Amino acid sequence: MKTVVVGGGAAGIAAARRLHDAGRDVLLVEARGRIGGRAHSVSFGDATLDLGCGWLHSAGRNPWTDIAGGAGFTIDRSSPNWGVQWRDLGYPLDEQRTFSDAFTRWEAAAHAALAGPDRPLSDFITDDDPARPMIDAISGYANGAALADVSLHDWAAYEDAATDDNWAVCEGYGTLIVGHAGDVPVRLNTPVTRIDRRGRMLRLETPGGTIEADRVIVCVPTTVLAEERLVFDPPLPGKHEAAAALPLGLADKVMLRVDTPDWPANAHLIGNPHSACTASHRLSPFGWPVIESFFGGPCAEALEDARAATAFAVDELVALLGGEWRTRLTPLTATRWRHEAWIGGSYSHARVGHADRRAVLAEPVEDRIFFAGEACSRHDFSTAHGAYVTGIAAADAILADKALWP
Repeated sequence: MKTVVVGGGAAGIAAARRLHDAGRDVLLVEARGRIGGRAHSVSFGDATLDLGCGWLHSAGRNPWTDIAGGAGFTIDRSSPNWGVQWRDLGYPLDEQRTFSDAFTRWEAAAHAALAGPDRPLSDFITDDDPARPMIDAISGYANGAALADVSLHDWAAYEDAATDDNWAVCEGYGTLIVGHAGDVPVRLNTPVTRIDRRGRMLRLETPGGTIEADRVIVCVPTTVLAEERLVFDPPLPGKHEAAAALPLGLADKVMLRVDTPDWPANAHLIGNPHSACTASHRLSPFGWPVIESFFGGPCAEALEDARAATAFAVDELVALLGGEWRTRLTPLTATRWRHEAWIGGSYSHARVGHADRRAVLAEPVEDRIFFAGEACSRHDFSTAHGAYVTGIAAADAILADKALWP
Protein backbone atom coordinates (compact mmCIF):
# COMPACT_ATOMS: atom_id res chain seq x y z
CA MET A 1 0.00 0.00 0.00
CA LYS A 2 1.68 3.20 -1.17
CA THR A 3 1.55 6.58 0.51
CA VAL A 4 2.68 9.75 -1.24
CA VAL A 5 3.61 12.72 0.92
CA VAL A 6 3.16 16.00 -0.95
CA GLY A 7 5.52 18.69 0.29
CA GLY A 8 9.02 18.26 1.68
CA GLY A 9 8.98 20.71 4.58
CA ALA A 10 9.18 19.79 8.26
CA ALA A 11 5.74 18.13 8.29
CA GLY A 12 6.30 16.16 5.10
CA ILE A 13 9.74 14.99 6.21
CA ALA A 14 8.38 13.91 9.61
CA ALA A 15 5.47 12.00 8.07
CA ALA A 16 7.54 10.30 5.39
CA ARG A 17 10.28 9.34 7.83
CA ARG A 18 7.74 7.81 10.24
CA LEU A 19 6.18 5.69 7.49
CA HIS A 20 9.55 4.73 6.05
CA ASP A 21 10.86 3.65 9.46
CA ALA A 22 7.72 1.52 9.86
CA GLY A 23 8.58 -0.32 6.66
CA ARG A 24 5.82 1.21 4.55
CA ASP A 25 6.07 2.09 0.87
CA VAL A 26 6.27 5.88 0.87
CA LEU A 27 7.38 8.55 -1.59
CA LEU A 28 8.04 12.16 -0.68
CA VAL A 29 7.46 14.56 -3.58
CA GLU A 30 8.60 18.18 -3.47
CA ALA A 31 7.80 20.98 -5.89
CA ARG A 32 11.14 22.71 -5.44
CA GLY A 33 14.69 21.63 -6.07
CA ARG A 34 15.41 21.04 -2.39
CA ILE A 35 13.59 19.69 0.65
CA GLY A 36 13.20 21.61 3.89
CA GLY A 37 10.62 24.15 2.77
CA ARG A 38 10.71 27.08 5.17
CA ALA A 39 13.64 25.46 6.98
CA HIS A 40 16.79 26.35 5.06
CA SER A 41 20.34 26.59 6.37
CA VAL A 42 23.25 28.02 4.39
CA SER A 43 26.94 28.24 5.20
CA PHE A 44 29.16 31.32 5.08
CA GLY A 45 32.65 30.36 6.11
CA ASP A 46 32.46 28.81 9.57
CA ALA A 47 28.94 30.09 10.20
CA THR A 48 25.76 28.19 9.38
CA LEU A 49 22.86 30.60 9.09
CA ASP A 50 19.16 29.80 9.10
CA LEU A 51 17.33 31.72 6.41
CA GLY A 52 14.02 30.29 7.61
CA CYS A 53 13.08 28.89 11.02
CA GLY A 54 15.94 29.30 13.45
CA TRP A 55 14.69 28.65 16.98
CA LEU A 56 13.71 25.53 18.88
CA HIS A 57 10.66 27.26 20.36
CA SER A 58 9.22 25.63 23.51
CA ALA A 59 12.43 23.66 23.37
CA GLY A 60 11.79 21.44 26.38
CA ARG A 61 8.77 19.85 24.69
CA ASN A 62 9.88 20.38 21.09
CA PRO A 63 10.47 16.97 19.44
CA TRP A 64 13.22 18.42 17.27
CA THR A 65 15.26 18.95 20.46
CA ASP A 66 15.54 15.22 21.10
CA ILE A 67 16.09 14.52 17.41
CA ALA A 68 18.94 17.04 17.40
CA GLY A 69 20.51 15.52 20.50
CA GLY A 70 20.23 12.00 19.14
CA ALA A 71 21.84 13.04 15.86
CA GLY A 72 24.77 14.76 17.56
CA PHE A 73 23.80 18.36 16.85
CA THR A 74 24.98 21.14 19.16
CA ILE A 75 22.17 22.90 21.02
CA ASP A 76 22.76 26.36 22.47
CA ARG A 77 20.50 26.69 25.51
CA SER A 78 21.43 30.27 26.33
CA SER A 79 18.81 33.03 26.26
CA PRO A 80 18.06 34.68 22.90
CA ASN A 81 18.12 38.00 24.81
CA TRP A 82 15.17 39.39 22.86
CA GLY A 83 14.24 41.56 25.82
CA VAL A 84 17.78 42.82 26.44
CA GLN A 85 19.15 45.87 24.63
CA TRP A 86 22.93 45.61 24.46
CA ARG A 87 24.38 48.52 26.44
CA ASP A 88 20.86 50.03 26.36
CA LEU A 89 21.79 51.68 23.07
CA GLY A 90 18.97 53.93 21.86
CA TYR A 91 16.68 52.47 24.50
CA PRO A 92 17.24 53.77 28.05
CA LEU A 93 16.31 51.52 30.94
CA ASP A 94 13.43 53.73 32.07
CA GLU A 95 11.87 53.44 28.59
CA GLN A 96 12.36 49.67 28.64
CA ARG A 97 10.55 49.42 31.98
CA THR A 98 7.72 51.64 30.77
CA PHE A 99 7.29 49.49 27.70
CA SER A 100 7.38 46.28 29.73
CA ASP A 101 4.54 47.57 31.91
CA ALA A 102 2.50 48.59 28.85
CA PHE A 103 3.06 45.19 27.21
CA THR A 104 1.90 43.42 30.36
CA ARG A 105 -1.27 45.54 30.42
CA TRP A 106 -1.93 44.78 26.75
CA GLU A 107 -1.53 41.03 27.29
CA ALA A 108 -3.80 41.13 30.34
CA ALA A 109 -6.49 43.03 28.44
CA ALA A 110 -6.33 40.55 25.58
CA HIS A 111 -6.61 37.53 27.87
CA ALA A 112 -9.50 39.13 29.75
CA ALA A 113 -11.47 39.25 26.50
CA LEU A 114 -11.05 35.57 25.61
CA ALA A 115 -14.49 34.56 26.84
CA GLY A 116 -16.11 36.86 24.32
CA PRO A 117 -16.20 36.90 20.53
CA ASP A 118 -13.00 36.88 18.53
CA ARG A 119 -11.40 40.27 18.01
CA PRO A 120 -8.22 41.69 16.44
CA LEU A 121 -5.25 42.08 18.76
CA SER A 122 -5.23 45.80 18.00
CA ASP A 123 -8.44 46.20 20.05
CA PHE A 124 -6.47 46.07 23.28
CA ILE A 125 -4.22 49.07 22.79
CA THR A 126 -4.99 52.52 21.43
CA ASP A 127 -3.31 53.94 18.36
CA ASP A 128 -1.80 56.80 20.36
CA ASP A 129 -0.30 54.62 23.10
CA PRO A 130 3.51 55.15 23.06
CA ALA A 131 3.95 51.37 23.30
CA ARG A 132 1.82 50.67 20.24
CA PRO A 133 4.63 50.81 17.61
CA MET A 134 6.82 48.32 19.47
CA ILE A 135 3.92 45.94 20.18
CA ASP A 136 3.03 46.07 16.48
CA ALA A 137 6.67 45.30 15.65
CA ILE A 138 6.58 42.32 18.00
CA SER A 139 3.40 41.10 16.32
CA GLY A 140 5.29 41.30 13.04
CA TYR A 141 8.07 39.10 14.40
CA ALA A 142 5.76 36.60 16.14
CA ASN A 143 2.80 36.48 13.76
CA GLY A 144 4.21 37.82 10.52
CA ALA A 145 1.32 40.29 10.53
CA ALA A 146 0.11 43.49 12.18
CA LEU A 147 -2.00 43.45 15.35
CA ALA A 148 -5.09 44.46 13.40
CA ASP A 149 -4.87 41.34 11.22
CA VAL A 150 -4.38 38.72 13.94
CA SER A 151 -7.13 36.76 15.70
CA LEU A 152 -7.22 37.06 19.49
CA HIS A 153 -8.37 33.46 19.89
CA ASP A 154 -5.66 32.14 17.59
CA TRP A 155 -2.94 34.21 19.28
CA ALA A 156 -3.98 33.02 22.74
CA ALA A 157 -4.01 29.37 21.66
CA TYR A 158 -0.33 29.67 20.83
CA GLU A 159 0.72 31.96 23.67
CA ASP A 160 -0.93 29.90 26.38
CA ALA A 161 0.77 26.70 25.19
CA ALA A 162 4.24 28.13 24.52
CA THR A 163 7.11 28.07 26.99
CA ASP A 164 9.98 30.53 27.28
CA ASP A 165 12.79 28.11 26.44
CA ASN A 166 13.94 29.14 22.96
CA TRP A 167 17.16 27.38 21.99
CA ALA A 168 19.22 27.28 18.81
CA VAL A 169 21.00 24.62 16.75
CA CYS A 170 24.59 25.53 15.96
CA GLU A 171 24.69 23.45 12.77
CA GLY A 172 21.40 24.97 11.62
CA TYR A 173 17.75 24.14 12.26
CA GLY A 174 17.32 23.68 8.52
CA THR A 175 20.27 21.28 8.46
CA LEU A 176 18.63 19.25 11.22
CA ILE A 177 15.24 19.07 9.52
CA VAL A 178 16.60 18.19 6.09
CA GLY A 179 18.91 15.58 7.59
CA HIS A 180 15.98 13.90 9.31
CA ALA A 181 14.71 12.75 5.92
CA GLY A 182 17.51 10.18 5.95
CA ASP A 183 17.06 7.66 3.12
CA VAL A 184 13.36 8.34 2.54
CA PRO A 185 12.68 8.16 -1.23
CA VAL A 186 12.37 11.74 -2.49
CA ARG A 187 11.39 13.13 -5.86
CA LEU A 188 12.34 16.81 -6.32
CA ASN A 189 10.99 19.35 -8.83
CA THR A 190 7.67 17.51 -8.78
CA PRO A 191 4.79 19.86 -7.99
CA VAL A 192 1.44 18.13 -7.54
CA THR A 193 -1.27 20.26 -9.13
CA ARG A 194 -4.31 17.96 -8.90
CA ILE A 195 -5.38 15.00 -6.80
CA ASP A 196 -8.03 12.88 -8.53
CA ARG A 197 -9.98 10.99 -5.87
CA ARG A 198 -12.71 9.55 -8.08
CA GLY A 199 -11.33 6.03 -8.23
CA ARG A 200 -10.05 3.49 -5.77
CA MET A 201 -6.53 4.75 -6.36
CA LEU A 202 -5.66 8.39 -5.84
CA ARG A 203 -4.07 9.90 -8.94
CA LEU A 204 -1.65 12.78 -8.44
CA GLU A 205 -1.00 14.92 -11.49
CA THR A 206 2.50 16.37 -11.88
CA PRO A 207 4.41 17.88 -14.80
CA GLY A 208 6.36 14.63 -14.96
CA GLY A 209 3.31 12.41 -15.17
CA THR A 210 0.70 10.83 -12.90
CA ILE A 211 1.57 9.16 -9.61
CA GLU A 212 -0.85 6.66 -8.09
CA ALA A 213 -1.25 6.14 -4.37
CA ASP A 214 -3.53 4.53 -1.84
CA ARG A 215 -3.04 7.32 0.67
CA VAL A 216 -1.79 10.90 0.39
CA ILE A 217 -0.55 13.30 3.06
CA VAL A 218 -0.77 16.91 1.87
CA CYS A 219 1.89 19.05 3.57
CA VAL A 220 1.91 22.24 1.51
CA PRO A 221 1.82 25.88 2.72
CA THR A 222 -1.63 27.44 2.94
CA THR A 223 -0.78 29.69 -0.01
CA VAL A 224 -0.73 26.68 -2.33
CA LEU A 225 -4.24 25.63 -1.35
CA ALA A 226 -5.69 29.13 -1.01
CA GLU A 227 -4.51 30.02 -4.53
CA GLU A 228 -5.76 26.62 -5.79
CA ARG A 229 -2.39 25.67 -7.19
CA LEU A 230 -3.23 22.22 -5.85
CA VAL A 231 -6.84 21.22 -6.46
CA PHE A 232 -8.97 18.16 -5.84
CA ASP A 233 -11.34 16.26 -8.11
CA PRO A 234 -14.11 16.18 -6.96
CA PRO A 235 -13.46 19.58 -5.38
CA LEU A 236 -12.88 20.18 -1.68
CA PRO A 237 -13.87 23.86 -1.38
CA GLY A 238 -13.71 23.73 2.41
CA LYS A 239 -9.97 23.07 2.29
CA HIS A 240 -9.28 26.04 0.03
CA GLU A 241 -11.49 28.28 2.16
CA ALA A 242 -9.77 27.16 5.36
CA ALA A 243 -6.35 27.80 3.84
CA ALA A 244 -7.42 31.28 2.75
CA ALA A 245 -8.48 32.02 6.34
CA LEU A 246 -4.97 31.03 7.50
CA PRO A 247 -2.72 33.22 5.34
CA LEU A 248 1.05 33.23 5.58
CA GLY A 249 2.44 36.34 7.18
CA LEU A 250 5.95 37.46 6.41
CA ALA A 251 9.27 37.39 8.24
CA ASP A 252 12.51 38.11 6.42
CA LYS A 253 16.16 38.25 7.39
CA VAL A 254 19.23 40.21 6.37
CA MET A 255 22.61 38.65 7.14
CA LEU A 256 25.67 40.86 7.63
CA ARG A 257 29.30 39.97 8.28
CA VAL A 258 30.96 42.05 10.99
CA ASP A 259 34.56 43.17 11.20
CA THR A 260 35.68 42.55 14.81
CA PRO A 261 32.46 42.60 16.86
CA ASP A 262 32.54 44.50 20.16
CA TRP A 263 29.73 42.52 21.81
CA PRO A 264 29.55 39.05 23.36
CA ALA A 265 27.93 36.08 21.62
CA ASN A 266 24.15 36.16 21.34
CA ALA A 267 23.71 39.84 22.16
CA HIS A 268 20.68 41.71 20.86
CA LEU A 269 19.51 45.13 19.68
CA ILE A 270 16.14 46.54 18.69
CA GLY A 271 16.81 49.06 15.95
CA ASN A 272 14.19 51.67 16.90
CA PRO A 273 11.83 50.89 19.80
CA HIS A 274 9.59 53.79 18.77
CA SER A 275 8.78 52.48 15.29
CA ALA A 276 6.58 49.61 14.12
CA CYS A 277 9.05 49.14 11.27
CA THR A 278 12.28 48.11 12.91
CA ALA A 279 14.56 45.10 12.91
CA SER A 280 15.40 42.74 15.73
CA HIS A 281 19.18 42.42 15.40
CA ARG A 282 20.76 39.18 16.64
CA LEU A 283 24.40 39.97 17.30
CA SER A 284 27.01 37.24 16.80
CA PRO A 285 24.93 34.06 17.14
CA PHE A 286 27.18 31.29 18.52
CA GLY A 287 29.99 33.89 18.63
CA TRP A 288 30.22 34.19 14.85
CA PRO A 289 31.14 37.58 13.32
CA VAL A 290 27.63 37.89 11.90
CA ILE A 291 24.49 39.94 12.53
CA GLU A 292 21.07 38.48 11.71
CA SER A 293 18.55 41.30 11.24
CA PHE A 294 14.95 40.11 11.44
CA PHE A 295 11.95 41.96 9.97
CA GLY A 296 8.31 40.98 10.35
CA GLY A 297 4.80 41.86 9.25
CA PRO A 298 4.10 45.07 7.31
CA CYS A 299 7.71 46.17 7.81
CA ALA A 300 8.97 43.04 6.08
CA GLU A 301 6.38 43.52 3.32
CA ALA A 302 7.63 47.07 2.75
CA LEU A 303 11.25 45.88 2.62
CA GLU A 304 10.85 42.87 0.35
CA ASP A 305 13.50 44.33 -1.94
CA ALA A 306 16.69 42.72 -0.64
CA ARG A 307 18.82 45.77 -1.31
CA ALA A 308 16.39 48.08 0.51
CA ALA A 309 16.14 45.70 3.47
CA THR A 310 19.93 45.46 3.73
CA ALA A 311 20.31 49.24 3.61
CA PHE A 312 17.62 49.63 6.27
CA ALA A 313 19.35 47.14 8.59
CA VAL A 314 22.74 48.79 8.15
CA ASP A 315 21.28 52.26 8.75
CA GLU A 316 19.61 51.11 11.99
CA LEU A 317 22.83 49.54 13.26
CA VAL A 318 24.97 52.53 12.33
CA ALA A 319 22.51 54.85 14.11
CA LEU A 320 23.04 52.83 17.29
CA LEU A 321 26.70 51.86 17.03
CA GLY A 322 28.23 54.90 15.34
CA GLY A 323 29.19 56.02 11.84
CA GLU A 324 32.49 54.12 11.75
CA TRP A 325 30.52 50.86 11.74
CA ARG A 326 29.22 51.38 8.22
CA THR A 327 32.48 50.10 6.73
CA ARG A 328 32.59 47.22 9.20
CA LEU A 329 29.33 45.65 8.02
CA THR A 330 29.36 43.55 4.85
CA PRO A 331 26.11 42.21 3.34
CA LEU A 332 25.97 38.42 2.98
CA THR A 333 22.42 37.65 1.90
CA ALA A 334 18.78 38.59 2.40
CA THR A 335 15.61 36.51 2.19
CA ARG A 336 12.44 37.24 0.19
CA TRP A 337 10.04 34.54 1.40
CA ARG A 338 7.01 36.11 -0.24
CA HIS A 339 8.64 35.41 -3.61
CA GLU A 340 9.79 31.85 -2.93
CA ALA A 341 8.08 29.53 -5.43
CA TRP A 342 5.55 27.12 -3.92
CA ILE A 343 5.93 28.83 -0.52
CA GLY A 344 4.92 32.48 -0.75
CA GLY A 345 5.39 33.59 2.86
CA SER A 346 6.67 32.63 6.28
CA TYR A 347 4.12 31.27 8.76
CA SER A 348 0.38 31.26 9.24
CA HIS A 349 -1.93 33.35 11.37
CA ALA A 350 -5.71 33.10 11.55
CA ARG A 351 -7.85 35.92 10.27
CA VAL A 352 -10.14 37.38 12.92
CA GLY A 353 -13.07 35.03 13.47
CA HIS A 354 -11.38 32.09 11.79
CA ALA A 355 -9.21 30.41 14.41
CA ASP A 356 -11.36 27.29 14.05
CA ARG A 357 -10.22 26.89 10.43
CA ARG A 358 -7.08 25.11 11.62
CA ALA A 359 -9.17 22.11 12.64
CA VAL A 360 -11.02 22.23 9.31
CA LEU A 361 -7.75 22.26 7.37
CA ALA A 362 -6.37 19.33 9.37
CA GLU A 363 -9.44 17.06 9.00
CA PRO A 364 -8.76 13.95 6.84
CA VAL A 365 -10.89 13.27 3.78
CA GLU A 366 -12.28 9.76 3.23
CA ASP A 367 -9.57 8.40 5.55
CA ARG A 368 -7.17 8.46 2.63
CA ILE A 369 -6.23 12.14 2.13
CA PHE A 370 -4.54 13.59 5.20
CA PHE A 371 -3.31 17.10 5.87
CA ALA A 372 -0.32 18.29 7.89
CA GLY A 373 1.84 21.36 8.34
CA GLU A 374 2.26 24.17 10.82
CA ALA A 375 -1.10 25.70 9.85
CA CYS A 376 -2.85 22.47 10.89
CA SER A 377 -1.60 22.76 14.48
CA ARG A 378 -4.07 24.30 16.92
CA HIS A 379 -1.44 25.40 19.45
CA ASP A 380 2.00 25.25 17.81
CA PHE A 381 1.31 26.81 14.43
CA SER A 382 4.05 28.93 12.85
CA THR A 383 6.71 26.53 14.15
CA ALA A 384 8.70 23.59 12.85
CA HIS A 385 7.67 21.51 15.85
CA GLY A 386 4.01 22.21 15.15
CA ALA A 387 4.62 21.00 11.61
CA TYR A 388 6.44 17.90 12.89
CA VAL A 389 3.66 16.88 15.28
CA THR A 390 0.97 17.17 12.59
CA GLY A 391 3.08 15.15 10.16
CA ILE A 392 3.56 12.40 12.73
CA ALA A 393 -0.18 12.41 13.53
CA ALA A 394 -1.06 11.93 9.86
CA ALA A 395 1.46 9.10 9.45
CA ASP A 396 0.27 7.41 12.64
CA ALA A 397 -3.34 7.58 11.46
CA ILE A 398 -2.32 5.65 8.35
CA LEU A 399 -0.28 3.15 10.35
CA ALA A 400 -3.17 2.60 12.76
CA ASP A 401 -5.57 1.58 9.99
CA LYS A 402 -5.01 -2.17 10.08
CA ALA A 403 -7.36 -2.65 7.13
CA LEU A 404 -4.65 -1.15 4.91
CA TRP A 405 -2.06 -3.80 5.58
CA PRO A 406 -2.02 -7.49 4.76
